[in-house]
Amino acid sequence: MSSKTCVCCQKSKPQLTCEVCAADVCKYCAQFLDEGQFSFMNARPEVLAHSTYCPGCFDQHVAGELAAYNEVLERAKSILVYEKKQAKETRLLSRKEKTVRVSNCADQAEAMLRLAFFAAKAGFNAIIDVDLQGAKVSEGGSYKTTKWSGTGVPSNVAANKIAKDRSLWQNPN
Repeated sequence: MSSKTCVCCQKSKPQLTCEVCAADVCKYCAQFLDEGQFSFMNARPEVLAHSTYCPGCFDQHVAGELAAYNEVLERAKSILVYEKKQAKETRLLSRKEKTVRVSNCADQAEAMLRLAFFAAKAGFNAIIDVDLQGAKVSEGGSYKTTKWSGTGVPSNVAANKIAKDRSLWQNPN
């Protein structure tokens, strides 16, 4: 009769199993990955689709991907965003890249962050010609919600091409 033990701490009766290597893990040693952890990625790799990992598999497969994802997300939060109505400020910027599209976002901020995430992931520092659209959607009964979608063009912006906000300038006349 063989008894199960945790692969990490050797305690008896582990409650969980690593979904990658099928090793037995106790709930104190297991590493968990939330369902929404990699929510901005288009397609999650198969190894990141699981929810329970042993410490070895987490360090080997997930930790590097999670650190890279969080780094891109932080860069996305600092990306320059120019809306379509700011055409005068962006007229000198290149629009060679394909337009990025997002849809089915819960709110306007999420749609903007998703656009910025795709731009940051591709190595750009700005997204221009951003156009966000909200559409009322009926989800059964009389309850309605707004689903946001948007488009934008990723671009690299040099510091000398950024138009200064003229509303902040002091007019001496």
